[in-house]
Amino acid sequence: MVEVQTLKLESGYGIKGDINANPISPRQVLLVRYEDILEFSIVPGELRENIVITGVEPEKFVPGALINFDSGAAIRLTFHCEPCKRIAHLVKSLKIIQGKRGILGVIIKSGVIHTGNNFQIEPNRFPGLSENVYERFLSFITKVPRGKVVTYKHIIQAIGVDNSYMRVIPTYIKKTSATAYPIHRILDSKGNCIVYIPNQKNQLESEGIKFLDIKSTIHQNEYFVYLKKYLYEDETIYLN
Repeated sequence: MVEVQTLKLESGYGIKGDINANPISPRQVLLVRYEDILEFSIVPGELRENIVITGVEPEKFVPGALINFDSGAAIRLTFHCEPCKRIAHLVKSLKIIQGKRGILGVIIKSGVIHTGNNFQIEPNRFPGLSENVYERFLSFITKVPRGKVVTYKHIIQAIGVDNSYMRVIPTYIKKTSATAYPIHRILDSKGNCIVYIPNQKNQLESEGIKFLDIKSTIHQNEYFVYLKKYLYEDETIYLN
């Protein structure tokens, strides 16, 4: 992490120049309270946070809050950043820093912020996203409209988890009701139908999705969707 005095926040994108910036991610920025890291004698930056704020009561610093900076920039807080092995060396136990690792957020108004800027915080301005990853998965797939699809890769970006969760998505799909949720709109990362989703090809075709005419010499039941045309990409998903 590199300490800077100025950050350019871009709505629906993240921090300008940040390698992790992503329009559909609910974790475009990580904020921590200075009072929380002071409690654990952690130096600013060691939690891999982007912004450190001070003077905010803990009951106001919650997912769903809106932070407005004097410059006009604004951040919606989404969900707590989970303690992980990357910071294990900083505390005696990851459990003691649970809920104090910081809160992730999305940029909903662009602007430049500087060290020492004033800001206001409005708790409960938005609904907070679930801390449970499976619940975020369900919430996201319900947003995928008829005639559109999403891939495993797209899902893990939109629910704000590490790439390692790619192997968990099949488990989520298998335990999700196909009648209650549109799991037939989920494809693998190549745009291929998923063998354990029943009648998937017919369901997608009934919604107007056309499949590429590709014959596989390896798998006889591969059906591919042209993702550039049918991929669901709503960059405003967390902006309101």
